[in-house]
Amino acid sequence: MTRPLSDDDLRAMMTHMIGARVSSQRAFNLQRQGRAGTNAPIDGSEAIVVGAARALDPTADWVLPQYREPVALQRFGPEVLESYVRYILGDPDGGHIPEPVRVWPPQISLATQVPHAVGMAWGMKRTGETGCALVFLGDGSTSEGDFYEAANFAGVLRAPVIFVVVNNGWAISTPVASQTAAKNFAAKSHAFGFPGTTVDGTDILAVYEVVSEARERAVSGAGPTLIEAVTYRLAPHTTADDPTRYMPDDELVAARGRDPLTRFQKELSGRGLWSDDDTTRAEADADAVMEAAIQAAEADRANPIELFDHVHAIRTTRLERQRREWIDHYGEDPR
Repeated sequence: MTRPLSDDDLRAMMTHMIGARVSSQRAFNLQRQGRAGTNAPIDGSEAIVVGAARALDPTADWVLPQYREPVALQRFGPEVLESYVRYILGDPDGGHIPEPVRVWPPQISLATQVPHAVGMAWGMKRTGETGCALVFLGDGSTSEGDFYEAANFAGVLRAPVIFVVVNNGWAISTPVASQTAAKNFAAKSHAFGFPGTTVDGTDILAVYEVVSEARERAVSGAGPTLIEAVTYRLAPHTTADDPTRYMPDDELVAARGRDPLTRFQKELSGRGLWSDDDTTRAEADADAVMEAAIQAAEADRANPIELFDHVHAIRTTRLERQRREWIDHYGEDPR
């Protein structure tokens, strides 16, 4: 049974959605300022990530993100955002999240986190843990072999894993119609022997409900669920992308009219739970948190040369040559 959400829950979810949008936009600006590397804006997917996180138990469940979800996983602890900031700023330790936070580091290669999610879920089942693993992936990742192999094993093993396919309409510049001939991405679950469902990814309450049901199924031993969360990407795929070259203007305008933040804010305002002042306060608080994370990361930036020290137990001849070339070009400590 889906746990009812309290007023405090609803307000926290709105706050986290706003925080995700603010943090994502700050990360975008950092890249444009030359202070951060390429990153992927979350705009349009906030309801999916925040709604899913609210349905999970941060003390028992694991989340395996792709690359745009960390800014919306505040429910799992401030360490997630702090680590993500270090990651985009190029810190060799960036992405590593200390225990007991149960969020894996972000990664870029499509679908490579999906086998890890299934392996973790299977391990939890074998050791008798009561939680589950939830993995986020994009519609483009469903074309990768890692997705099919992992989902097939998940079905066979009845692993407690939830696949959340974020269908935002585009895999970089490839539209959904060129990505699959299936009726929808949820239908792909039938080949694996477990349920699949499609949910409006701009409706945070609907996302919360379907993920809650999937979690109950997983922890009860009934096996995996595939959730297709349909939204629309409201920003570039990454800071290296120019969506004006391929995205129809009318589609984007229509999608902005269904902005998940605006939708949920209207819902809460209608219940007397949110106001414009709350939005202003949440934006200011999120900006302050992000600024503190940026300042801390830039003040304590690791030496990039350490990248060469954690590849092999003993540096290879080639790696040693690259390390010497780095020193010749940048010096021992270019921070």
